Amino acid sequence: MTQHWILHPDNPQPRLLKQAAERLRAGELVVMPTDASYVLACQIGDKAVLERLRRLRELDETHHLTLLCRDLSEIGTYAKVDNPVFRLLKANTPGAYTFILSGTREVPRRLLHPKKQTIGIRVPSHPVALGLLELLDEPLLSTTLQMPGDDEPLNDPEEIIARIGKRVDVVLDSGFGGLSSTTVVDLTEDSPQVLRVGLGDPAPFG
Repeated sequence: MTQHWILHPDNPQPRLLKQAAERLRAGELVVMPTDASYVLACQIGDKAVLERLRRLRELDETHHLTLLCRDLSEIGTYAKVDNPVFRLLKANTPGAYTFILSGTREVPRRLLHPKKQTIGIRVPSHPVALGLLELLDEPLLSTTLQMPGDDEPLNDPEEIIARIGKRVDVVLDSGFGGLSSTTVVDLTEDSPQVLRVGLGDPAPFG
């Protein structure tokens, strides 16, 4: 049975965060809020839960998944970051951006784009997301909770439970979520390329 836990959006209850972290460590699929929208999230090393996530969203292996990281130092462990990229990241994190970067050997190959060896990386600013990342001491794998055929992410926890409750293990409910995805910026070339305009202001990237 899917667990439905209501967390305060600004001061999430430590007891519920701890329980959610334990469920993520156990390989379960969790719906959680971020500063942009609700996302599907799971641990990065579990192949079975990765396949569940991809089936639910109907994603193939070329779709960039996103690692939610606590801070810049954690990004440097999982993505290749030179000085110009570091300055851009420092100026625009945390925030509603997903950055496409070349992955390091710390990223399981099944998470990387099969041809480009890239991964999405972002630092959220939502207290629930940051609280979980602090407890887990490692990134979470995530993707926007936007179902096939929908124009916007699911943002009502009750609708989320009604539509996909039987296909996820835990729904972390912090009230209505955002209806915008992140702005996606490719930082693998000499100059930034904005691939998708979302909640984050694309102006800093030209």
